[in-house]
Amino acid sequence: MTNFALLLFSDVEELDFVGPWEVFTASSMIRERSGQPPDQVFTVAESTDVLKCAKGLRVIPDHTLEQHPDVDVLLVPGGQGTRTQIKNDKLLEWIRRIGSSATWTTSVCTGALLLHRSGVAKGKRMATHFLAEDLLEGFGDVTVVRDQRWVVDGKVVSSQGVSAGIDMALWVLGQVHGIEHARTTQKHIQYDPAPPYAENDSD
Repeated sequence: MTNFALLLFSDVEELDFVGPWEVFTASSMIRERSGQPPDQVFTVAESTDVLKCAKGLRVIPDHTLEQHPDVDVLLVPGGQGTRTQIKNDKLLEWIRRIGSSATWTTSVCTGALLLHRSGVAKGKRMATHFLAEDLLEGFGDVTVVRDQRWVVDGKVVSSQGVSAGIDMALWVLGQVHGIEHARTTQKHIQYDPAPPYAENDSD
């Protein structure tokens, strides 16, 4: 059994955490149906009060920073709220503490800013949303990878914006439970991107 923790904060980008949430919870359901122990997938925030996300979705976190299950995989999403949270010492210290013991510490989009500010990802190769790449690079002590959907450096995995978090979550799932299980999960959620207006397609 693996414990997946998804960090939340005000103005978090919805799909940054909901996409990976779908991957991890679908995986857990598949494991349970096959007689294996289900994983725990839960959200963590500074409080369990209703939290408003970047596009207006309201969610209720499961646990607080002070009281939550052990964490094997930590996911730090992005969103406009990261601009405030990079100054939140309490949150950054929590990321630093959990990241030091977690098997995998991951980010989606500008969650990379929080991983870097916490110290977990300093000196690492990282990916983030293309509009935040210069900002992340300006922090120093980081190599920004601009042409990969997700980047692995040690036990830190960072991904580009929004939908890239689903790709990254599936990759992590393959490391945790095996590639075939990740493929089964990918098929279950029917994740087979084929955008109607790809750059090189005609209308």
